Amino acid sequence: MSIYRIRILSLILLCVSSLAMAAPKQVQLTYEASRNGQLFATVNETYQQEGNRYRIESVTKGVGVYALFGERKLTSEGEVTAQGLKPSHFELHQGDNEKRALYTDFDWDSGQLKMKIKGKLNSVPLESGAQDLSSFIYQFMFAPPSGSEFRLPVTTGKKLRTYHYNVDTSGETLETVAGKFKVVHLHEAAAEADDDGKELWLGVEQHYLPVKLMMKDDKGSKIEQVLTGIKVE
Repeated sequence: MSIYRIRILSLILLCVSSLAMAAPKQVQLTYEASRNGQLFATVNETYQQEGNRYRIESVTKGVGVYALFGERKLTSEGEVTAQGLKPSHFELHQGDNEKRALYTDFDWDSGQLKMKIKGKLNSVPLESGAQDLSSFIYQFMFAPPSGSEFRLPVTTGKKLRTYHYNVDTSGETLETVAGKFKVVHLHEAAAEADDDGKELWLGVEQHYLPVKLMMKDDKGSKIEQVLTGIKVE
């Protein structure tokens, strides 16, 4: 390798490392979630980094009659590297129904993603840079979306799929009860996007944390999750 290429590679690694150093160590986000325009839940998320380890927790609590379904809790744990988040374990729980719980281990040494669904283990090849449902939106703190499109492998706990996004950096702004935000808009590039796909609006001046998310549930209802509070340290 030539000295010129070595210098370029060193500069790239330095820039990536600088992003990791600049990313916040503590994040608290609160959202209101609506289904077809009707409020049904609140979402509280925390991101914590201690040393080179991180933990993310997301708790969705139903409002009114929706509280009867119990809390939906997602957790992600792993390592913070120069490239960003490297998950090691992910869990999803819906109320006290253990049959609906999902457990996922990222076995980077063997290159296997091990997903436990209803007590049965399903293993698939683990792709480089793979994230889980909780970690992938915080990965943007370390690797902001650039260019016109990008792809990111993400596990839902049941399968590993590749999110393919178009990137809109036209300077769109969103106003919520938490404030007015300049955002980057990510929307699914594939017309036949899966039901678990998400559309995101990331706050440019808020470490590219999500200001708004939009998706469809398994019944085809439109789910919107809008930021109501943010605390970053």
